[in-house]
Amino acid sequence: MSETKGINPEIVGRVYPAREVFQVGREHIRDFARAVKAENALHFDVEAAQQAGYADLVAPPTFAIILAQKADAALIQDPGAGIDFSRVVHADQRFTHHRPIVAGDELSTEVHVDKLRAMGAGAMLTTREEIKDAAGQPVATCVSSLLVRGES
Repeated sequence: MSETKGINPEIVGRVYPAREVFQVGREHIRDFARAVKAENALHFDVEAAQQAGYADLVAPPTFAIILAQKADAALIQDPGAGIDFSRVVHADQRFTHHRPIVAGDELSTEVHVDKLRAMGAGAMLTTREEIKDAAGQPVATCVSSLLVRGES
């Protein structure tokens, strides 16, 4: 385990199933849009979103981070993973959207541990979060890179 700075290398390939369903509300979208300074009317005005062909408000593309980070908690809190959250630095985030996230969606997120490699005094952990709707259809794929700093 020393090459990966205390992180259990056997977590690579592990899948953490969805633990909860996230119901996307209009206020979730509006609050997030305000926080990231996304000003498109599709994030705030239901009528504008419907005129554009959507069922309801459309979330900004980075809204998926909320679901990804909530789901990553299963990995971080897994005592068998060996991850000290106080040493975690979010290094990179990428999104692939299969369709927009809209208000009213009921989404679940499964976490896949794809890669672990030593990096300096720490280790880089790559996870993939697969977000699906209530019908099990893909909505977004998030790839996260977390740097777990080594001991000083």
